[in-house]
Amino acid sequence: MRFVITLALFFLAVIIHEYAHGWVAWKLGDPTAKRAGRLTLNPLAHIDPIGTIFLPLILLVTNSPVVFGWAKPVPVDFRNLGNPKKDMIWVGLAGPMANIAFAILLAVLLKFSAGASVFTPAILRSLIIINLVLAFFNILPVPPLDGSRVMMGILPRDVARQYARLEPYGFIIIFGLLYLGIVGRVIWPMVTRFAQILGVYT
Repeated sequence: MRFVITLALFFLAVIIHEYAHGWVAWKLGDPTAKRAGRLTLNPLAHIDPIGTIFLPLILLVTNSPVVFGWAKPVPVDFRNLGNPKKDMIWVGLAGPMANIAFAILLAVLLKFSAGASVFTPAILRSLIIINLVLAFFNILPVPPLDGSRVMMGILPRDVARQYARLEPYGFIIIFGLLYLGIVGRVIWPMVTRFAQILGVYT
């Protein structure tokens, strides 16, 4: 039951994350995600078998302190954007910022609902933590995570092209960082500190 609830909450966070990417890209001039049916809250449109199901499940089974993952990347044709290099940054940041904003909203709900919420306080706290983990994990500058899109928008064009060549090896790098424990040591302190600021973690 714990696994089912945690995965369901993770799916909700992922849906918000991916919808934000597609929505911002659409508003900045690229309708690719909308045409591909990804500008939707339907979880089936965003699930990646490895990143959305297999990896979170393995982390739960092994009692990892951090449960994270990813969804199918939202298709974006940066050539359609008004200012591709600058707009790439905003599209990349959209997902993590949506999760952080949702976590803040949930923290306010947790503080002022006084038991009126349909969610229990424990579920609200779990959803807040999951959203924060998803946000901070995806901001890592490892292709194809969102942080890499931000880096490619910041780096000089020639350097960005070289950096983008890491993408086929991105998942290998991520699993290597996970195996070495670096991901947990980097992400979890940021998550707990932000959660403390929101008043949901002691």
